[in-house]
Amino acid sequence: MNDNRLKILVGVGGGIAAYKACALVRYFTEAGHEVHVVPTDSALRFVGAATFEALSGNPVSTTVFDAVDEVRHVRLGQEADLMVVAPATADLMARLAQGRADDLLTASALVVDDCPVVLAPAMHTEMWRHPATRDNVAALRRRGTVVLEPAHGRLTGTDTGPGRLPDPEHIGALALAAAERSG
Repeated sequence: MNDNRLKILVGVGGGIAAYKACALVRYFTEAGHEVHVVPTDSALRFVGAATFEALSGNPVSTTVFDAVDEVRHVRLGQEADLMVVAPATADLMARLAQGRADDLLTASALVVDDCPVVLAPAMHTEMWRHPATRDNVAALRRRGTVVLEPAHGRLTGTDTGPGRLPDPEHIGALALAAAERSG
């Protein structure tokens, strides 16, 4: 057993970049960490629960009404050593900034208290630059959330600009460094 084994909560927002979360989950599991994937309903429209379950070795749900007896959203948040959300869409960051708890991911995020939270945004350039998104990012950062800068590159369609999800290995390395600094 790896003495440095972390319990990592990987949130997955509902954007086209959700497919890259698979590589992030694999990055963490291959490093010996225990990973629980908590996607949004929209994320499961891009990548199926079975994929995340196979990669993490743990069940996947989007609702607080599964395994109610376990009070899963509380347990996942309390036990996490690190929370990483990739992709963090504009909508998901807005819900997190408002403190909403309308699904398993946002409810779990409100319980996370003692560990680093790292968000890796991915959205269209105009969405990233919108004043509402900038305000939400600023609020999250003020509260101690690490919000990475999105990469610059090819987006959905033919557009190019800031808003691309950083490479999963880069996200993983930065997130593990944040966990090491807090530990």
